[in-house]
Amino acid sequence: MKRLAEVNATIDTWRGLERKARELEELAALAEAEGDESLVSELTREADGLASRLDELEFELSFAGPYDERNAILAIHAGAGGTESQDWTEMLLRMYLRWAERRGYRTDVLDVTPGEEAGMKSAMAEVSGPHAYGYLRSERGVHRLVRLSPFDAGHARHTSFALVEVMPEAESSAEVKIDPEALRIDVFRASGHGGQNVQKNATAVRITHLPTGIVTTCQNERSQHRNRESAMKVLEARLIERELNRQAEEKARLKGEHVAAGWGNQIRSYVLHPYKMVKDHRTGHETSDPVSVLDGELDELMKAYLRETLGEQEP
Repeated sequence: MKRLAEVNATIDTWRGLERKARELEELAALAEAEGDESLVSELTREADGLASRLDELEFELSFAGPYDERNAILAIHAGAGGTESQDWTEMLLRMYLRWAERRGYRTDVLDVTPGEEAGMKSAMAEVSGPHAYGYLRSERGVHRLVRLSPFDAGHARHTSFALVEVMPEAESSAEVKIDPEALRIDVFRASGHGGQNVQKNATAVRITHLPTGIVTTCQNERSQHRNRESAMKVLEARLIERELNRQAEEKARLKGEHVAAGWGNQIRSYVLHPYKMVKDHRTGHETSDPVSVLDGELDELMKAYLRETLGEQEP
């Protein structure tokens, strides 16, 4: 039923564009026949908007990976550097939440480990919407920030790093078979900044998958049941990602290629001082407006990478 609803929504979208194009064409013909130039600017604006939407939809047709249409689980981890990197982690989470908001996607922050002074040591969020994973898989890797530190009394320039992981969400629990006997489930009190308990009851959940050693936690919900559901959702996504990585490594081994580890060279640099620039090191795509990028304008950077890797879909 979910797949049927998605197909119907896609059909409605394309038919709506077709109807809009026909209306604009008829209006333009009418304006031309009557010599009415007052509608030119409005028609131009409408046509440009229609063309932009068409380009976006045509680009989405190129998503051919088996998981590209799915929702995504996004995880961000602070690198070495203490408060600087933890603040950078929080900035990245905000950037992706704003990007998702711009696209009309639904987001749910599943887990946050706050930093000692500011920022976050790690954060995890679910992003739900058409091709959420297809777009966000372009963000995997290490992100580097260069700026004048707001935490340094001397206001010196600092470089911070954070690792972004992106996993496809499992469509059903049947897709990933998990033996309940292979799980260790612990409950504890959710905590906030400074280690203060924010709840008196043990509602936070930690799940350890014993065969792989994967650990997932969730403490954002007030219900232990909801936290457990979210932690299981993340575990399923991590197991799918683990299998994708195994297949990629096997494919690279057969081709004689090198597969970079998670904490390898940065994929993108965000420079706020001494000049302003965001540059993706994989594609060379860059912009001199980091403020807009950090406010969620990521589409051009994402599309540049996805176009370049169009023939390299995941297994």
